[in-house]
Amino acid sequence: MPQDDPRGPAETEHIRVGDQSVRHRREFDAPASAVQRAHTDPERFVRWMGPHGTTVRLDRFDAVTGGAFRYVVEAANGAGWAFRGSYHEVVPGRIVHTWEYEGEIGVTLETLRFVDLEGGRSALEITSTHASKEACDAVLASGIDAGMDEDFERIDELLAGQG
Repeated sequence: MPQDDPRGPAETEHIRVGDQSVRHRREFDAPASAVQRAHTDPERFVRWMGPHGTTVRLDRFDAVTGGAFRYVVEAANGAGWAFRGSYHEVVPGRIVHTWEYEGEIGVTLETLRFVDLEGGRSALEITSTHASKEACDAVLASGIDAGMDEDFERIDELLAGQG
């Protein structure tokens, strides 16, 4: 990204790619392996997942090919939102998993690519493919982009703290 880009280096791109899919892209000031570790290490994962002011309870977190996850994002007022999925592939530079919010019907297939860039930076490229065009429309209308942006800001904070 050019230095004079008004968006700044940390903004996430959210681009509709077809009727059922959205591509999200974010650059980080850390190697791709560190960003991927934030997605696969349970101690790191709970430090960035969910909005500020929430905590994450892991009921299951086996971030390996053939593994699965279930976690609950918990608010201070006792409200909670549960998510689950299955890992189809977890290899260096790539994760493929399903993702489902238990409060709604529909499963999303996500492919995450962790790409090294020059200068020790990296990019995370996620393609989210929804069950239908209507499901994709609903997710985009829900404001998930802002929530994802906040999660990525929390990853920035986590990675900065690794020194």
